Amino acid sequence: MQVTEVTAKSLDEAKAQAAKQLGVSVDQLNVQVLEETKGLFGKSNVRIRAEVVEAAPAKPARAPRGKAKAEPAPEPVVEAAPEPEPEPEKPAKPARTPRGRSKPAEAEAPAKPAAKAAKAEPKADAPAGNEPVATAEDADHFVTLLNDLMDRAELDVNVQSTEVAGKYVNVRLDGKDAGYLVGKHGEVLNSLQYLINIVATQQWGNGVRTVLDGNDFRARREQQLTDLAKKIAEAVLERGEEAVLDALPAFERRLVHKALSEMPGVSTYSEGEEPNRRVVIAPAD
Repeated sequence: MQVTEVTAKSLDEAKAQAAKQLGVSVDQLNVQVLEETKGLFGKSNVRIRAEVVEAAPAKPARAPRGKAKAEPAPEPVVEAAPEPEPEPEKPAKPARTPRGRSKPAEAEAPAKPAAKAAKAEPKADAPAGNEPVATAEDADHFVTLLNDLMDRAELDVNVQSTEVAGKYVNVRLDGKDAGYLVGKHGEVLNSLQYLINIVATQQWGNGVRTVLDGNDFRARREQQLTDLAKKIAEAVLERGEEAVLDALPAFERRLVHKALSEMPGVSTYSEGEEPNRRVVIAPAD
């Protein structure tokens, strides 16, 4: 009996390789999935055992006159189905925009509208005086943690610390597989950054955090946010109404505050709770 074991990235690819090795078509194989693993960022491996099904000559059998003897149907080959991916969580339904505020086309209303005088904290995302200060040792910790993760994920990514500023360590991810870590609109990069900061909090607990950049995405994103903030600020000056941006992570909210800090006639503050905290651009008092 001709038998082989093959490991490939997908079940179809493994079948095709096994058929080629045994010199038969895929239809002539009896396939058994021995192992199926799923790695991070969409990488997977399937190991199968394939054997050639040899057709045995049918034995003639006598049957009663007028009746045909039915042969039992061959048993189907059952292949292990991949484990289903978990469904993504549904985003919270945005709340209505409070009266007196304009809603730009690129922004959504805050999840919990709050009065400016009651709950608004001007420049709430600006660094506080008693915040921790990152060190070169913290930078080494983040680089080691990320290198270990890249090795486990079998990703060809170069991890490098580029700057230590305040409580933040900036880390750049470059290389052949860096695109996997950015994703559409930086969603994967933001999720990875959130995960790394949670691990850092559990392991070191000193309040130091990291900002990850992949393929220079952050630089392009900073320019986009700066241009958007200035465009909306001009509309605020023209209409005399506040405007609420989409919910942003803390490091991106700081970019908006910085972009408008020296623009006359407008002020910025943040309101709401994470992860739905938003920047409000308002006419200066």
